[in-house]
Amino acid sequence: MKNWLDDNPQVRSIRAGAADLNGQARGKRIPVRFARKVETDGMRFPLSVLNLDIWGEDVEDSPLVFEVGDPDGILKPTDRGYVPMPWLETDSALLPMWMYNEDGTPFDGDPRHALAKVVDRFKAIGLTPVVAFEMEFYLVDDTGSEIQQPKSPRSGKRRPGAEILSLRALDAFDNFFNDLYDACDAMEIETEAATSEVGLGQFEINLMHVADPLRAADDAYLFKMLVRGLARKHGMAASFMAKPYEDYAGSGLHVHFSLIDQDGNNAFADGSFEGTSLLKEAIAGCVRGIADLALVFAPHDNSYERLVPESHAPTGICWAYDNRTASIRVPGGNLMARRIEHRVAGGDVNPYLFLAAVLGSALTGIEDKLTPPPPISGNAYDQELPQIPDTWAQAIDRFDNSALAERIFPRQLIDNLVMTKRQELHYLGELSEKEKLDLYLDTV
Repeated sequence: MKNWLDDNPQVRSIRAGAADLNGQARGKRIPVRFARKVETDGMRFPLSVLNLDIWGEDVEDSPLVFEVGDPDGILKPTDRGYVPMPWLETDSALLPMWMYNEDGTPFDGDPRHALAKVVDRFKAIGLTPVVAFEMEFYLVDDTGSEIQQPKSPRSGKRRPGAEILSLRALDAFDNFFNDLYDACDAMEIETEAATSEVGLGQFEINLMHVADPLRAADDAYLFKMLVRGLARKHGMAASFMAKPYEDYAGSGLHVHFSLIDQDGNNAFADGSFEGTSLLKEAIAGCVRGIADLALVFAPHDNSYERLVPESHAPTGICWAYDNRTASIRVPGGNLMARRIEHRVAGGDVNPYLFLAAVLGSALTGIEDKLTPPPPISGNAYDQELPQIPDTWAQAIDRFDNSALAERIFPRQLIDNLVMTKRQELHYLGELSEKEKLDLYLDTV
């Protein structure tokens, strides 16, 4: 970290902060002259701030607030180090942090620590997850009374329909994507191809696979911040809302993962089409976890508008080989590169909680040596399958009472997330659809 600031004397201020349960960055703006103190001593910060609702308000009756006097924890830098913030006009840097208790132990309400604990459990059995995220988002013109696709900077026109895998749609926003890829390079977020997706102004960028789940989740969290900020710099909005348009597909956040053993081999692959027994156990764990962990995969009111049949989002709980209607997919291709794609989550998730839920589910399947149901074939929407919870309230209750969730997440985090979501559920009932859209468009 010392070398980075020395090598970037143009930086005028830093932001130091951590992700709360909604994936929102919470922290402080600090003059560069105080950066060394933050690096070495950390930064005192209320524990309750990682447990705010989507408006940034305290959760009523939270045990972290008045009941105990709203005490501080200590935010300490992660091993990521400083990250430039290319979406700001002034040279600035972000120092990602995570929360510890006063006694130096990890704070159980921190989503990044929750993921770290799952990763440590894999390490204990000699396995390392290799992870890659697929990031879908919309570019939006939100200057009018209703959101719409932004005008092409090249033609000044709005395209009237979806442009699936359209090079023309990508070329229309070429300056934005050039700046986005340059910014990803500066932030050391390794990216692959960009594609035009199903919705109006919808795009997807794949992040490179890495054998470090914390790094992968950091990349996804930072990427969301970057895309939203850079779009504003280009006179647009960008949103990872699960379903910004009623008549067009929602945005997902899919993750691909495999496991490598201590010899560096893919533990899911043995050269056969079916894959190893470990692959089947991990699939079984993922399938078992979908219903209980739906609140993590669909954390907001708007999330459930995406999870409807025939909408390019899964609704049935199932798995399959190379079938995008299934909630758990084993992609085709090289049999020695066997991996699992988890397709349930929307773009509005907290990447740390999401990845902890996916990998934690797979781990419980391995620990319990589960056998998955038979893979489906054909259209999952036409089959009689167990269904993903289709209401927010149902998902909250199921997560709260799930023994499986307690095998993956600390009880404190479960309680905090449930209290947060019940408060949001109560107050969102008083909002119009337009007010909900305004709320979620920039936050998730």
